Amino acid sequence: MRSAYSVDTVRNAERELMARLPEGALMQRAAAGLAAACADVLGRVYGSRVVLLVGSGDNGGDALYAGARLARRGAGVTALLLAPERTHAAGLAALRRAGGRVVRAGRGAGDGRAAAGDQGGVAGRASGGGRAGGGGGDVDVEGLVARADLVVDGIVGIGGKDGLRPEAVPLAAAAGRSRGAVVAVDLPSGVDPGTGEVRGVAVRADLTVTFGTHKPGLLIDPAREYAGSVRLVDIGLELPAEPELEALQHADVARLLPVPRAESDKYRRGVVGIAAGSARYPGAAVLAVSGALRGGAGAVRYVGPAGDAVIARFPETLVSDRGPKHAGRVQAWVVGPGAGDDAATVGEVLAADVPVLVDADGLRLADAEAVRARRAPTLLTPHAGEAAALLGVERREVEEGRLAAVRELAARYGATVLLKGSTTLVADSGGGAVRVNPTGTSWLATAGSGDVLSGLAGSLLAAGLSAVDAGSVGAYVHGLAGRLAADGAPVGAHDVAAAIPKAWRNVLA
Repeated sequence: MRSAYSVDTVRNAERELMARLPEGALMQRAAAGLAAACADVLGRVYGSRVVLLVGSGDNGGDALYAGARLARRGAGVTALLLAPERTHAAGLAALRRAGGRVVRAGRGAGDGRAAAGDQGGVAGRASGGGRAGGGGGDVDVEGLVARADLVVDGIVGIGGKDGLRPEAVPLAAAAGRSRGAVVAVDLPSGVDPGTGEVRGVAVRADLTVTFGTHKPGLLIDPAREYAGSVRLVDIGLELPAEPELEALQHADVARLLPVPRAESDKYRRGVVGIAAGSARYPGAAVLAVSGALRGGAGAVRYVGPAGDAVIARFPETLVSDRGPKHAGRVQAWVVGPGAGDDAATVGEVLAADVPVLVDADGLRLADAEAVRARRAPTLLTPHAGEAAALLGVERREVEEGRLAAVRELAARYGATVLLKGSTTLVADSGGGAVRVNPTGTSWLATAGSGDVLSGLAGSLLAAGLSAVDAGSVGAYVHGLAGRLAADGAPVGAHDVAAAIPKAWRNVLA
């Protein structure tokens, strides 16, 4: 399982470790890992052109020390300093000793040119002094970045919250236009490390090399999109047992997937009830049932007006038209997909003493007090628009602050909440680590995909998984099924449902 910790937790762990290590040892560990990752990206280090974007913090120091290691292997390394007077002095000296070149970027970068600092080349001579400024004419910063084989983003680190300062924006934009690969140090500059929010311009990395642990912003959109691939470098931090965020991996999901035993029958495996669909939206019922049939429960009971459509597609479904109370025993309910205005059915399901998943129209129709009063587990599965309506805020506020939104919803409704989107988050009302789903594809943004997920997760509830596990495992398998079904091309929700068994086998393989 991948874990992410808050900025304060990481800083405390770093301070405790630094107190036990020789001065500078922790930064050297980080720089060694960063340099190794950069070398892997370059393939051939000797003769390559590397540009370091260096801010005033420790990330800039990491970049400078890594640049020194690359320079000693024959790379042509140029450091663009945003704040020469506050640049990490020891890192800067190490780069110069290795033959690196130093250029003052700072405010002059806005027009693509900056005063040259140190014109010593890779072959070796760093012109004297410790300053990054000084004569030497003008240097085409834009051209340096554009021609680089590798750009290392060390502008800001985990202390950055409110976006990039104006003088850093041109460098971030230049990195985006570079023909070379962009590697971010710890996390892309301009993203919020704790929430995943992005305010204004931020660096878009091909690879982010992070140290000690993942930071929340590396796992949550929109920041996750800026991180590219993420490589974790172990620097020896001692962290609490419970992280702020956690992301399941194949092995975690494999342990949670329900597998029938030799003595299992369809009832022991669990029965899931689906109360969905309407005269206007019969397809929602069909798709929810399609997900439920592939979710591990032994049987699916359907209640609603789309029984004929469900039976025509899935004759193994147990169909009833007598309402949830009289449908027969179930171990969990799914209610809401395509329900239209059928508030009575939603209320009847919420009154049941078994786990309930509420989706789509059910979220609009559910009485908030009835949800809070439930004693059995409740799983709400809104997308951003539905979450915004439940919270009484604009959709943009949810999309820009997904972590805060999912936590607020869980606390307000006393339920587990699965917030759908490019990053699916699962939060429990009791607090604890928020689950982040690492699978999925943009092709899943298609009508009916959420109905399939509801049926799948509801079936996992009926099979005995907790609400948090059912939501996060369901999202994982659903996202993987979407990838397998799409394979880079458009798909329909029915294709995603059909790919669930393949995704399941992929996880267990």
